[in-house]
Amino acid sequence: MKPSAPPSLRPDLAAIADWIRPGARILDLGCGNGELLAWLAEHRGVSGYGLEIDPEHVAHCIRAGINVIQADLDDGLRDFGDASFDYVVMTQALQALQRPDDAITEILRVGRIGIVTFPNFGHWRVRAALALGRMPVTPTLPEPWYDTPNIHLCTVDDFEDLCAQRQWIIRSRRLLDRSHREGLRIRIAPNLFCEQALYMLQAPEGHR
Repeated sequence: MKPSAPPSLRPDLAAIADWIRPGARILDLGCGNGELLAWLAEHRGVSGYGLEIDPEHVAHCIRAGINVIQADLDDGLRDFGDASFDYVVMTQALQALQRPDDAITEILRVGRIGIVTFPNFGHWRVRAALALGRMPVTPTLPEPWYDTPNIHLCTVDDFEDLCAQRQWIIRSRRLLDRSHREGLRIRIAPNLFCEQALYMLQAPEGHR
């Protein structure tokens, strides 16, 4: 399925936008410059907030009229009540958190649906670099080892094992290559050929 969002929207964000129903209430964690929220507000009539720690991104969101709160995601979501949002989205930040598992638990408490994305550390290019004794540098892991924010990298299999352990329901997933496409190779061996993973999650009944 190709995203219906325009090419101007970052490809992974376009894929996420296809999962969001019109008129929804959204919390975007690590919202950056607010690109996703701005597009969804204009084209899907959503409302909500972004959380962002970078002052420049926060200032950009404010100038663009996007509701934003400056906050550190590692501090959690204690200021938000249960099921406050229809969706809580976190793109490419999971691997940079102190406790990714706790973060997802909070996401699924605050949101009826959680959407998370992360680079797959099981991709064959990552394995090849490690086999040669080097830390990988790829389009989804672009920083050198000494300048990376990533502290808890995982593979697709690792993530799905965690979901099974915590009984988180995987409502949908999209596993993409470096060109943000799905294909036969990924369907056959997702943990080997996926570079970027997108998951839509839900807490089991009675576990919010």
